[in-house]
Amino acid sequence: MFEQRIFETDFRTALSEELDRRGLSIRQLSEMTGIPAVTLYKIASGERDPRLSTVKKIVAAFSPRHGKFIALIAAKFLLDENEGVKIIANGTEYRIEGYAANSLEDCLIVAVRARNDGAAGIICAPILASLIEKMVDVPVAILKPDMHAVLGAAESIGKRL
Repeated sequence: MFEQRIFETDFRTALSEELDRRGLSIRQLSEMTGIPAVTLYKIASGERDPRLSTVKKIVAAFSPRHGKFIALIAAKFLLDENEGVKIIANGTEYRIEGYAANSLEDCLIVAVRARNDGAAGIICAPILASLIEKMVDVPVAILKPDMHAVLGAAESIGKRL
């Protein structure tokens, strides 16, 4: 595992080996971690030593989360009531893990991050599903609001008309 390898060799070598093993580029790692690509290039070339916060982000990106989960991509306020909910599918327990996103770009970035974190599948808005399916190699399902949610939203708009 990457977090062990960084103690057995220098960070630069461990990072290079892990990127090769996963078939990832520096740019992809940048998207996964939020660390600027230029910073990662400098670390990978040995021009710069990483800060502790940078090492933590990289280790977190390479360390799969414990247990099986299904990623739910939505605005933060929608995630609060669904975070940690568990379902059983084909005899295996999965928890719902939220990935907050507030723009189309955020949704695409967190979809890749969820896949890299080890998500068994992704739940997202219908408008995003076909695009995300092209980007990840896990099942993607749409989040379809029920009639109660649609009527609630319509009533909210009605009050403002």
